[in-house]
Amino acid sequence: MTPQSFQVFATVLRAGSGLSIGPDKGYLLETRLAPLLKRTGMAGLDALAERLRSPAQTMLAREVVEAMTTNESFFFRDDRPFTHMRKQTLPRLHAVRPAGGRVRIWSAAASTGQEAYSLAMLVAEDRMALRGREVEILGTDIAREPLARAREGIYSQFEIQRGLPMQMLVKYFRKDGAQWQLADAVRNMVSFREWNLLGDLRPLGQFDVVFCRNVLIYFDQVTKSRVLDAIAHQLVPDGLLYLGGAETVLGISNQFVPSGSNFGVYELATAKATKRERAVA
Repeated sequence: MTPQSFQVFATVLRAGSGLSIGPDKGYLLETRLAPLLKRTGMAGLDALAERLRSPAQTMLAREVVEAMTTNESFFFRDDRPFTHMRKQTLPRLHAVRPAGGRVRIWSAAASTGQEAYSLAMLVAEDRMALRGREVEILGTDIAREPLARAREGIYSQFEIQRGLPMQMLVKYFRKDGAQWQLADAVRNMVSFREWNLLGDLRPLGQFDVVFCRNVLIYFDQVTKSRVLDAIAHQLVPDGLLYLGGAETVLGISNQFVPSGSNFGVYELATAKATKRERAVA
């Protein structure tokens, strides 16, 4: 692959998904785009890059983006945010939201659905924490195939073993041949939509909680700032943002500040300022 071809791929990925790759990631292009090359009968990455130079190849560019997008996900990944959600966020929402109101949770870059369904199981396990309130969980992703799998709620033995507590497996899944089917009661709590984090987020509506974990690490600084600022506009004033363990808002966005001493949990800077003003008054 020539340097010129690599630049074509880098431009397509940055424009289509925000994914930033350096020249040292050429091996990823070779590995992840191999099935696409085989299916289309193209000789190699240089031939594919040549096709992508045409503005008319929007569908091909989309296939490249989907093939290169990381779809790593598993249940209750890094248990800390889910513990915080169960012990602090859900009880707080019960205390401050009006009875009969609706609580909205967004799992951004939901991939095959494990994060969104982990949140749904948390809510199902502790319905008393939000009694009388409807809970809506939305999972979004740029990739169509993982979303189709997420909607099915069917997982392999390997996927089930990655983070899912045994008691939840017994309670919310049934064996279906070599796979496991999630119970309808949990599946029906979650909806999935195809959505690009770089696009207009306003049609998604406002959220009480946003999980955008292990996504920003793939973006350059400018894109990280852009995404965080867009998410800030979709959060209700006292909403919370959960990021991955290797992610931060510090030095990237002034829209968010850490929520207390909770690592990886952020609130809107305006909400923090309002709290200080009330404390002084």
